[in-house]
Amino acid sequence: MKKLFISILIVSLMAACKKNSENPAVKPVDSTKQSMKTESANSAHSEAEKEAVIKQTNTEILRALKNKDYKKFASYIHPEKGVLFSMYAFINPREDKHFTKAEFEKYYPGKTIFTWGSQDGSGDLHKETISNYLGKWVFSKDFTISSFSLNKFQGGGNSLNNLKEIYPKHDFTENYIKGTGKNGEMDWKSLRFVFEEFQGTYYLVAVINDQWTI
Repeated sequence: MKKLFISILIVSLMAACKKNSENPAVKPVDSTKQSMKTESANSAHSEAEKEAVIKQTNTEILRALKNKDYKKFASYIHPEKGVLFSMYAFINPREDKHFTKAEFEKYYPGKTIFTWGSQDGSGDLHKETISNYLGKWVFSKDFTISSFSLNKFQGGGNSLNNLKEIYPKHDFTENYIKGTGKNGEMDWKSLRFVFEEFQGTYYLVAVINDQWTI
């Protein structure tokens, strides 16, 4: 009887060992870490998508300006906040020219003269129609062949740049044309667009020119 009991015990132990070897313990997954990795991946994907959308919008706006298609340009103006135009890097919301989308669409085909700001150096008031301002000042060079950047400045001179102070939570693009050697590279120019998302679409809220000032 004793031998039978020992035999049963041995068989039971062997069966238990075999079961454990066939079903090793599974290490529990840290759900918190897994969730953080997923969120990080989604965030990176979203940022990449946003950059692609804004870059495409930037390109379309430049093409509209080059073609003097100001009706197309108007379609990118923020429906509720309109668009501000700053002649230089320093933005002055109280003095810089601002249009609602409806105002822009009303006046751009006409010959109404607006004051856009003061010329650096002379201090003379810069007065132009909307179409002349866009054609001669905003798009003074072919920015369709410029260097693009998102939320980064490429050009900088002696003019105070306060874009990030005025629009701290906005995305902006910079279209930069390097200066020429014969002018000591001081004839560089930048055209910046500030965007704000509205109902899933990025619209213009500011158009800012920058260049070396006297």
